[in-house]
Amino acid sequence: MSKPKQQSLFEEDELPENPMPWERESAQDLYLAQIVLNRPVDRVFHYLVPESMRSVLRAGYRVRVPFGRGNQFVAAYCVGVGPADENQPSIRLKAVEAILDNRPLFNAKMLKLTRWIADRYLCSWGQVLECVVPAGVKNQAGTRLVTVFELVTAVPRAENEVAEVISKLPAKQHAVFNVLKSANKPLTLDELTQAANCGSGPVQSLKKKSLIRSLQKRVSQFSNGDEAAYAGIKKEDDLQLNVDQRRALDQLLSAIRGKEGSTFVLHGVTGSGKTEVYIQAIREVVSYGQQAIVLVPEISLTPQAIQRFRSRFDSVAVLHSHLSDSDRHYHWQNIAAGKVQVIVGARSAVFAPAPHLGLIIIDEEHETSFKQETAPRYHAREVARKRSQLEGVPLILGSATPTLNSWLRVIEKKDTLISMPNRVNNLAMPGVNIIDVRNDARIRRNESIGRVLTTGMQHALEAGGQVILFLNLRGYSPALWCKGCGNSVNCPHCEISLTWHRDKNLAVCHSCEFSSQPPKQCPRCGAPGLRFVGAGTQRLEEEVRAKFPGYSCKRMDSDTMRGAGSHAKVLNAFAAGDVDILLGTQMIAKGLDFPNVTLVGVVDADTMLHQPDLFASERTFQLIAQVAGRTGRGMQGGRVFVQTASPAEPAIVKAAEHDFLGFSQLELGHRKEMNAPPYSHFARVILRGPQEERVQDFARQLAQILSDAASEKQLDVQILGPAPAPIIRLKKYFRYHFQLAAANVEAILQLWNEITDKLPREKAIEYIIDVDPVNMR
Repeated sequence: MSKPKQQSLFEEDELPENPMPWERESAQDLYLAQIVLNRPVDRVFHYLVPESMRSVLRAGYRVRVPFGRGNQFVAAYCVGVGPADENQPSIRLKAVEAILDNRPLFNAKMLKLTRWIADRYLCSWGQVLECVVPAGVKNQAGTRLVTVFELVTAVPRAENEVAEVISKLPAKQHAVFNVLKSANKPLTLDELTQAANCGSGPVQSLKKKSLIRSLQKRVSQFSNGDEAAYAGIKKEDDLQLNVDQRRALDQLLSAIRGKEGSTFVLHGVTGSGKTEVYIQAIREVVSYGQQAIVLVPEISLTPQAIQRFRSRFDSVAVLHSHLSDSDRHYHWQNIAAGKVQVIVGARSAVFAPAPHLGLIIIDEEHETSFKQETAPRYHAREVARKRSQLEGVPLILGSATPTLNSWLRVIEKKDTLISMPNRVNNLAMPGVNIIDVRNDARIRRNESIGRVLTTGMQHALEAGGQVILFLNLRGYSPALWCKGCGNSVNCPHCEISLTWHRDKNLAVCHSCEFSSQPPKQCPRCGAPGLRFVGAGTQRLEEEVRAKFPGYSCKRMDSDTMRGAGSHAKVLNAFAAGDVDILLGTQMIAKGLDFPNVTLVGVVDADTMLHQPDLFASERTFQLIAQVAGRTGRGMQGGRVFVQTASPAEPAIVKAAEHDFLGFSQLELGHRKEMNAPPYSHFARVILRGPQEERVQDFARQLAQILSDAASEKQLDVQILGPAPAPIIRLKKYFRYHFQLAAANVEAILQLWNEITDKLPREKAIEYIIDVDPVNMR
């Protein structure tokens, strides 16, 4: 097997030479590296460090090692080095084959953080380290290897002998030698021959005479396209703060100057000016030569939000899912070199390699997207909290609707509350009207916009205002229903109703992306004439265009916003007044600030409310409160219409009253009665396999083993279930789940670690554990 080429992570670094074959040394001379791999096994392996690597290799480097019986070479991570202790087994150990980077990817604090993540979320250390480093960084995207030449400074000949050889060089070779001597840096063949006005022959002759040598360097080819898109942004001065903003900023500056690793919950109503407080707190950090990390939900990474930071700071790196590997690598290098003042990004930006970190901010901290759904299943909020403690820097959690987890920590005095209860310029919160649509004739005719909302939109548009309509369902119709048997048509691979997309005439599964032509008859009973039931954003757009033909309308959802720059194009048009009605899913529910929006309509407030989810009520409140905050930001004020068939539901009533305190008190009371989060911790074990009965039996077996172990170890952990998952079939697999519940997460972690090596394995059945889950599907 041919070995992969060694790679250097940073541009213009010389690659290390391949180590010489290593022979075993005496036991007292053994020098070992502690290695972890990207495998679901949380174990540290020991490898011998060759003599040639001892002065270089240390914790934080990526290495290549032989692994397994076939000694396949794999990339791994070094987490420690040192002499072997006397208890080291005498068996022959394998040796590290190569160092893959010229600089460590992780410092001591980041290694501590990743170790904590592995322990807290029950995954392997190697999986965490693999997740932290972007693929573009590992692959050196945007760089290439080139051959360069430099003078040999130490040669195995006497100095006078070297001088004599140089004096007798032919003219062309002498010219090449002088060019390299004057350059005082390595040059490529083209640079060298052009400067010396010769071909490649003299260069090769000097190499044979051992006067120059060739080596490989990695050089940058970054296009820097992400930066170019914002090159024309004008710099702006900081805004004048109001009393609430000044009070909040003073409290944060005190923590920044005191280098406190504490957490602040910045609870500010929508439109209260939280972003300006963030910016001026960052201004203080940057003045010390430090860096700030700002985490926002992916859907909030709008051009409008990014422009706010780039108009205030000289160097801003924006990390989001649409970046190319090359751009991501470019940003990583600049951040690691301390050249970036502000790092703005989604969940994974919490790992940005900022060497001079001074502040961490999580905006819209209630967003579920801060929880990763694949291993390692970390929550960025908790990782940021731990990193702030390790770095000794403040953490700000900002939201108009904080999670109940964060709010309970405020109540228990674990975190500090900063309150901003008023909008800037003393603007009033928008009035919210709850519209009971159970008796609305238009809704009964399967229209999406009821009588009251239609009238409100007409008045707002005629007065020159703009309208935002929110509906959290994609497609045209979210269900295909059979009148004969009363069942919906499900995806053949998932227990999920197919959604009809009229523009493509396809029935689509939004979980596995299966698509097909809509069936002409029911797959279950064979009855013809399937009905398209319900409304998604496509159908809503069609209805809006029919009811308001004289006004421009744009739709924003994941179906329409796939092209590069599509978000910016629509939002810029809306900001310029070229679009009158903006409708869409969650991507329009937060982070947008348009003063001319005078009406917001929530088309169906019940889409999330009746889900089989412990957090359904909390998320319904958050969503309505957030989307309501998109209006009333100008002097003309604004109104919100919430269409619902559950007008007395507390989450909807409290959201209409802008009463977070009342909602949190009510919901926390329910949670405490049930001993549910945040008063306890859950870990969800999910099993899947192709045969339902075998999955069900295996789930019972695992749950019983855990229950027995909890009793034996006297750990106060309850086992809830097993039961079918809310979506029992997903992507061809049947799914069952059960939960571990305890007052302290440490009890759950201890229980799992006690029995994880003893759990049985069942062919074709997979299982995972998700600590503190937010997705209960």
